[in-house]
Amino acid sequence: MPFIPHSKTDVSEMLATIGAPNIEALFDEIPAGLRTGKLSGVPEGLNEQEITRLMLERAEQDGRPLCFMGAGAYDHHVPAAVWEITTRGEFYSAYTPYQAEASQGTLQLIYEFQTMMTGLTGLDASNASLYDGASGLAEAVLMAVRANRKSKSRRILMPKTVHPHYRKTTRTIVDNQGIELVELPYSPAGGNTLEEALQAHAGEDIAAVVIQQPNFFGILEDVDVLTDWAHSQGALVIAVVNPVSLALLKPPGHWGSAGADIACGEGQPLGVPLMAGGPYFGFMCCKQEFVRQMPGRIVGRTLDRDGLEGFTLTLQAREQHIRRSKATSNICTNQGLLVTAATIHMSLLGATGLQRVAQACHDNTRKLVAALTASEHVEPVFDRPYFHEAPLRLALPVDDIARPLQAHNILPGYDLRQEYPELGEALLVCATETRTDADIATYADHLNRIFATRTTAGCPVKPKMA
Repeated sequence: MPFIPHSKTDVSEMLATIGAPNIEALFDEIPAGLRTGKLSGVPEGLNEQEITRLMLERAEQDGRPLCFMGAGAYDHHVPAAVWEITTRGEFYSAYTPYQAEASQGTLQLIYEFQTMMTGLTGLDASNASLYDGASGLAEAVLMAVRANRKSKSRRILMPKTVHPHYRKTTRTIVDNQGIELVELPYSPAGGNTLEEALQAHAGEDIAAVVIQQPNFFGILEDVDVLTDWAHSQGALVIAVVNPVSLALLKPPGHWGSAGADIACGEGQPLGVPLMAGGPYFGFMCCKQEFVRQMPGRIVGRTLDRDGLEGFTLTLQAREQHIRRSKATSNICTNQGLLVTAATIHMSLLGATGLQRVAQACHDNTRKLVAALTASEHVEPVFDRPYFHEAPLRLALPVDDIARPLQAHNILPGYDLRQEYPELGEALLVCATETRTDADIATYADHLNRIFATRTTAGCPVKPKMA
């Protein structure tokens, strides 16, 4: 059933009540010269058969490429039931749950989402959601500066191994608020943040340290060492995590001797398919002691006077939505539809299912790396363990590899030269649970054919480094 709030009778009654002859009269103060008139670029309407044909043709233009891209957006399998349920009218048209008595279904779903996220992260509280992982990190930085009352510096240690888009977004949001992001280098051999890089700031006033696990390269960080160092310096720890990886890896709430203080990340791997630029949603969890500084909504569960279970928004001032200048954050909404999908997705998979997905991702990426590095012209960039993506260095320019692979409907990986030119001709490759052995073999075969073609044509190809 389509969502049409007002019938023609409703509209007529409302116009009669305010004394307006028609809807057009409500906009009579807009000069005629400023009106667009008829939209000439909009085509005439099509019937069902014609629109179906048009959409199929447009979908075929995109093709169905084999995706070995990662870098923060992952091609996971989404069970059909997830969006079949998510797009039901009860969820699809649900509005902000200001009135608890009219929004129990929405509130309960958000509460279940929060419960699942605290279970994944090992922390005490979760918010409803944020716009995306990048803005989620920016909010976490702002929250850490507010929460760490012992620090007066407003300085944040930000490793270069944190997703470059997250770092740019964070800098854009916090730079004009007097917050300094201090970049930390990574190990050229391991691709991880070393304790030695932190030690250069020992004794300084640091509000927080950001740790991404796995980091942007897919490499596993020494989270226990980094977390304990940060706490020993009086700094809070902000964890940036992939929710699927938490089915296998230690949750941030258990890092080091005291655990991370705040965790955030991108929720897209949980039931949200890859589409044209989105949508995405961010999540944030924290320790109980910092919960009043957390932005976004929090749903609580209670009992009414009749002893019946009920849900309501809690620990949030009205300023969060209306008087934004007095709010702890300008996050005044949540990605409710995507949270619905993520909650249903996690419910269908369960803890065991999510663990199987994570294990399959790791296994497939190991197979992918082994297949590609079997060539003498490809080698791993780093020598440390990884989760489900890894950087590979190529003997040819990335463009000379990517173009022919894309012509064969293969998305070969993320070009690391854009953000990390010091790595040379390097690709960040990824294989989720959706990639098969045949997919990996197809990639390797085409890659080897490219190298062989260049060699046969007399073009120089660098040998694999020792």
